[in-house]
Amino acid sequence: MARLPRLALPGHAHWLLQRGLAGRPVFHDDIDRDAFLAALREAAAAAAVRVHAFALAGDEVHLVVTPAEASGPSRLIQAVGRRYVSAHHRRHGGSGTLWDGRFRSAVVEPGAPLLAVLALVDGLAPEPGHSSAGHRSGHAERRLALVDPPEVWTLGNTPFERESAWRRRLEDGVPPTQRQQLLAAVRGGWVVGSPAFSRALAESQSRPTAPRPRGRPPRQADRSAS
Repeated sequence: MARLPRLALPGHAHWLLQRGLAGRPVFHDDIDRDAFLAALREAAAAAAVRVHAFALAGDEVHLVVTPAEASGPSRLIQAVGRRYVSAHHRRHGGSGTLWDGRFRSAVVEPGAPLLAVLALVDGLAPEPGHSSAGHRSGHAERRLALVDPPEVWTLGNTPFERESAWRRRLEDGVPPTQRQQLLAAVRGGWVVGSPAFSRALAESQSRPTAPRPRGRPPRQADRSAS
């Protein structure tokens, strides 16, 4: 079966996932994470991509971004990969790629779906500084210019109110069923959002935006039967 092209829509949030080759770790310590974030900061500016969230979770990277152009996500990942892989090999030795094939990407509907994705990504790497959780919780530890989408600003009228609301959200966590659905969407390159949002994108992009139901379609009754 032919591989579906990625959905890439300017002005929409995208959840990007890049996995380590064969499940191997791509970060060994905070020096590696700092190097990755430095590469991300430079690449985001060059690709005109706003970064909303990140999680550097040992053997994989999660990013939530909004590109100004459709090519933005690909340009971002390619630029970060080139710079970080070179730095990693200089420090640890080795050669070749660190990544398991091409990155995954899911377009995210504004509103509640985007807040859910931000909460999930912020909670994927619980160690301080390994994700963007501190940025929205009032404990930022890494120098990366994150941009909060409008949804975050609806959580409170002051920074203190928004930070408190976000800490509560992270403490509550994403419900297990929703978490599985969200991760399945980004791993499959589908859309994160309502059925109406998914259908609208499927029509405009001329490609599926959600997996087809499993099993064979129901057989029609034999019209010749009497």
